[in-house]
Amino acid sequence: MNLKKLIEYPKQGIISKDISRTKNENISLFCMAKGSSMDEHTSTKKVLVYVIEGSGVFNIGSKKISMKPGELITLEKNKKHSLKADKKTAFLLIIH
Repeated sequence: MNLKKLIEYPKQGIISKDISRTKNENISLFCMAKGSSMDEHTSTKKVLVYVIEGSGVFNIGSKKISMKPGELITLEKNKKHSLKADKKTAFLLIIH
């Protein structure tokens, strides 16, 4: 599967596409318009975020992580996090 071919940016906001969904794992592609953001929230499971393209900031509590192509971000369950896209940004979200 070529993930780059699935990237589709909205004019504003966020588009998410399910890549795979099983009982124990969800994999989704997120495409964020420039300037879009996700408010602080938590996940009840562990999360991996793999940035495909673009740039932004991923916040885990007070820690700021640069979102750039190739970056892999790990997140323990129940950790508060938020993010903002500085440019059009696409990432793979794996919840397990």
